[in-house]
Amino acid sequence: MLFQVEMDVQIPLGLAPEVVEQLKKTERERAQELQKTGEWRHLWRIAGRYANVSIFDVASNEALHDILSTLPLFPFMRVSVTPLCRHPSSVRSDDS
Repeated sequence: MLFQVEMDVQIPLGLAPEVVEQLKKTERERAQELQKTGEWRHLWRIAGRYANVSIFDVASNEALHDILSTLPLFPFMRVSVTPLCRHPSSVRSDDS
């Protein structure tokens, strides 16, 4: 199942800089790991915001929730999820 996920990160201003840097480092590592497995198919930054739009390819709603909750920055995210399905006019065969 494909999902469009928008993640808007809002780290509290008072969080220690070294904690923030460690969170960002482990977030990057986790995101890259998920991209390599194919579960996180696409990742785009939203210009001008600490936010992204991503496409996930996972088995279920529950699987997506489980993955998102493993992200180190998850406690500081506002997340919006949109389920996707293949458009009948698409010329791509790999987008299902």
